[in-house]
Amino acid sequence: MFINKEKLTVEDQAILAKKAAKQTGLLSTEEKNKALLKLADMLEAHTEFILAENKTDLLTGREQGVDEAFLDRLALTRKRIVDFSNGLREVAKLEDPTGKILSSSILPNGLKVEKVSVPLGVIGMIYEARPNVTVDATGLALKAGNAIVLKGGSSALHSNKAIVEVMHKALTETKVPKEAVQFIESTNREAAQQLFTMKEHIDVLIPRGGGSLIRSVVNNATVPVLETGVGNCHLYIDEEADSAKALAILVNAKTERPAVCNAIETVIIHREWLTKYKDELIKTLFKHSITVHGDPSALSIIPDALPAEEGDWANEYLSLDIAMKVVDNVEEAIEHIEKYGTKHSEAIITENKETAQYFMKQVDASALYHNASTRFTDGGALGFGAEIGISTQKLHARGPMGLPALTTIKYLMVGNGQTR
Repeated sequence: MFINKEKLTVEDQAILAKKAAKQTGLLSTEEKNKALLKLADMLEAHTEFILAENKTDLLTGREQGVDEAFLDRLALTRKRIVDFSNGLREVAKLEDPTGKILSSSILPNGLKVEKVSVPLGVIGMIYEARPNVTVDATGLALKAGNAIVLKGGSSALHSNKAIVEVMHKALTETKVPKEAVQFIESTNREAAQQLFTMKEHIDVLIPRGGGSLIRSVVNNATVPVLETGVGNCHLYIDEEADSAKALAILVNAKTERPAVCNAIETVIIHREWLTKYKDELIKTLFKHSITVHGDPSALSIIPDALPAEEGDWANEYLSLDIAMKVVDNVEEAIEHIEKYGTKHSEAIITENKETAQYFMKQVDASALYHNASTRFTDGGALGFGAEIGISTQKLHARGPMGLPALTTIKYLMVGNGQTR
């Protein structure tokens, strides 16, 4: 049974969150850390309950015929529960992003000016299938002194309700008010639409999910939006790429977990490299059951490749499918990425440092890699503990958004009677 039994409207919940944010923003680092550790312990202690509720969502998803990529994002396991619990413990170890003096100066008139970091306030989180987002987003929000209003997708309703129930139980034993974590149970579209326009209660919206969800929030919200983006990520294998590195990174970036946003969807290959290493590439693709949607040059070399249509270059497959384009130089590769990329994560494999530097400078994306997999575009992998999303915009925050992205600034002026 869900703890919050009273039937609250979305606005009621936002008001409660706003009030709780005032309290959470005043807590010490130690008090917030103790709350995160309590959340982690309680979630692990209630693993069986959470998995049972997740099973209900998975059964519903299968009955509705959703694809395997979607089910993978929805599924929880004991390991995934341990992982997101450990993520909370890692966040507890991180430096508190609030109350930091970012700059300090004294004006000629003696007025002292300090710029300090402070919580954003109330974060509205709108997301789809992944129940782990419920935990990651909550942990980061609370550590940064915020409250959070969660609106998960209907496909993960039972999982999210179970997780929030456990978190509410944990918070009652801490200084963080349980009202700082609000979960909107309603599956009506109107509930999400309400969040879009409650500027008086919600300080920022963060959408996380597919392109249609993100576009809906960006196009309809009057509340400021921290925009996350879909991951049409590219891997460019240059003429001077080491074949072992290139193939290992291709396999990792495509197959390790194909249903996530930092998996590659298109591989761009220099014609000379492809001619030299085509047999090794074909063997690797076959071994890992990767289906190629190729341009004419790729079709002439890769057995059983499907002809790429225009939509393939922009497609976020989230599966073991990959688009393949053959180019004659790095400029062509960059031109293709600029046309079809989503400014998420792009990688180049080459032993030529000048070519790599040119690629890194010219490509416009939030995360760029030289001789490494795009799968590292992740808050946990980059040492942020957890992430609330990956921003592909350029204002306020860009790339994996950890704790600093959930703060804003406040100017504090101290004088001794100065007037202007």
